[in-house]
Amino acid sequence: MIIDHPLLGPRDASEFVYLGDASLIDRPNPDTEDASHAFYEYAYLRDNPAGLHRELWFHEAGDRSWLVVTRNTETHEITKVEFAKDVARLAGRSL
Repeated sequence: MIIDHPLLGPRDASEFVYLGDASLIDRPNPDTEDASHAFYEYAYLRDNPAGLHRELWFHEAGDRSWLVVTRNTETHEITKVEFAKDVARLAGRSL
């Protein structure tokens, strides 16, 4: 599988480490009343979708950047690659 890195261009997936669902960027607020339940769901409950899915990938053998890769889990076709910091910024988070 080839991941088209936003700065470095096409790279083999073996340079990256898959780190799970990109929704992990949206970490619960520890100061809320339901923080315990929210962190339980954050840590243990995951969807396993068939089709398009946003995933976190870390460029371990390269520039050590975090990426959000939108990939079809049935065909492995990658439709979008973006920096995780940009995704987090749009969601109102900072990394």
